[in-house]
Amino acid sequence: MTSPSEVPDAAVAVEVELPDAIGPWLEARVPGFGDYIGSRKFADGQSNPTYLVSTSRGDRVLRAQPPGTLLPSAHRVDREFRVMRMLATTEFPVPGVLYLSEGDNPLGRMFFIMERVDGRIFWDPALPGLTPEARAAIYRSMNRTLADLHAIDPDAVGLGDFGRPGNFMERQTRRWIHQYQASRIDPNPRLESVIPWLLANIPADDGRVAIVHGDYRIDNLIFEPGRCEIAAVLDWELSTLGHPLADLASQCVQLRLPNRGLFMRGLGGVNRGALGIPDEDAYVAGYCRRLKIDKPGNWGFHTTFSLFRLAAILTGVRRRAHDGNASNPDKAIELARAIPVLTELALANLDSL
Repeated sequence: MTSPSEVPDAAVAVEVELPDAIGPWLEARVPGFGDYIGSRKFADGQSNPTYLVSTSRGDRVLRAQPPGTLLPSAHRVDREFRVMRMLATTEFPVPGVLYLSEGDNPLGRMFFIMERVDGRIFWDPALPGLTPEARAAIYRSMNRTLADLHAIDPDAVGLGDFGRPGNFMERQTRRWIHQYQASRIDPNPRLESVIPWLLANIPADDGRVAIVHGDYRIDNLIFEPGRCEIAAVLDWELSTLGHPLADLASQCVQLRLPNRGLFMRGLGGVNRGALGIPDEDAYVAGYCRRLKIDKPGNWGFHTTFSLFRLAAILTGVRRRAHDGNASNPDKAIELARAIPVLTELALANLDSL
């Protein structure tokens, strides 16, 4: 996906080998795989363990379910495989997927193999070291790519059944409340105080349906070497059919996070104008302009829900660390420290409405 020199140490593949039996097993099943040389696990990432697999015909990437007991509907790498396979029939930038194994394999759990895409991954959304012009171009590319995804007709690419129709925000709200409650180790009264407001303010369904990524942010994107265009969108674990504002709001609230000291960096406290990065209003306006839609009138719900959902996701990460099946236990503990920050941002968001 990128060379080790282009990413921070926490994201460089570390020496955690797959079982020896995986090599011959893959050689016999994956078309054009070549001879297996070895594999290394990427330390970054907390959901589905991801491995760099080296072969005589080049590198591949293996993405697997984590071990242990999983929550219902979580870690569906088969859905990742399917959405990328279907989007590859369009001009939308995704890695090519090569093979899906549903569990009868040396790992004992579901995984898929995809192509490795060369390019740059940016871990800091403030984009240090780049010019204001390059930063502006990168954010335009992110905005355009998200709008392009939401403009794709799911039926036209064989994804018309990729999610349940109608009432997406209501179903998502209830789902993530349930996921939070099923994952929590101990109560979080301040975060839980947001739940009644969410349930009382779910927007009426307006009929808009799109392929939504579910975790669209800068470090899930690979940019072309030396250019500001996106070469591939990664990490489709949370993708489904749903309301496109869920993706837009999720990206925008992540950019509200502080720029230092969290599991993912945001732009909180950063002078966006001085860096050439659009503010939230301009970013939302650009997206709406590309899709020829009005600016959302229920933006406050979408942003509050996105903050709660992110806190619920990290609550699940914390639970996996507690249960001993986190992809990176030390990193999981660090991530859990962001939950109070997200809680206070959600409450402050409510106060501003």
